[in-house]
Amino acid sequence: MRWEQFTTNEIAALDRAIPVVLNVAAIEQHGPHLPLETDARIGDHFLSRLEDRLGQRVLILPQVKVCCSEHHMDFAGTLSIRHETFLAYVGEILESVARHGFRNIVLFNSHGGNQAIGQVLLETFGAKHRDCRIAMLTWWRLAAPELSAIRESGFAGINHACEFETSLMLLAAPDSVRRELVSGMSYVETYDWANADMILPARGALFRSMKDMSGGTGVVGDPSSASAAKGERITAAVVDQLAHVIETLARAT
Repeated sequence: MRWEQFTTNEIAALDRAIPVVLNVAAIEQHGPHLPLETDARIGDHFLSRLEDRLGQRVLILPQVKVCCSEHHMDFAGTLSIRHETFLAYVGEILESVARHGFRNIVLFNSHGGNQAIGQVLLETFGAKHRDCRIAMLTWWRLAAPELSAIRESGFAGINHACEFETSLMLLAAPDSVRRELVSGMSYVETYDWANADMILPARGALFRSMKDMSGGTGVVGDPSSASAAKGERITAAVVDQLAHVIETLARAT
């Protein structure tokens, strides 16, 4: 169910135990072969599949598309907001949800740059609203064990505009993929303790811009092994885990 498609009376009549999901995404460069909307399209793709599965058992808020992408600003087209802006704006959306009496809230993230400030929001909102349950989920972390079995590329092959994101876009928005511009592996290594990919995290954090990580290509990883069939497998793994979270929250009232 989509929040914005209801009337005010219909929202008022809903069970307040229904989990409410907000996708935070990005509008930013994804190399030469994927559109700026990639993270937003992927987030909405997962939630559309979740809605198909759970129907009236989940309530989906309007997507927040433009979030924290400063590390991509070397590339034309990227839009970004400050972390402080994210904390205030997204936090006030969640405050509205809580004021209407909903008590199960999921922040569903589809962009790496939102992870740190999303955790801050989780902790500040959760501490203030002890009568609510709030969870934050980043899709590749949520289903990391299942996704490990799907990947074909080696270490660093899944990062940004990579095997996974390209596969998902070939499934969700195939006409948007510039297939003739799909490249091979692109990743600039750094200290051994700071090298990482989506599901193989580093031992420590080191700030690097996307230009630095990609060597200027905007691609970090290996999109050459992407396929729509792989995108379907990724989708199934993520939506299975997301539905599990939603269902456990709904049962814990």
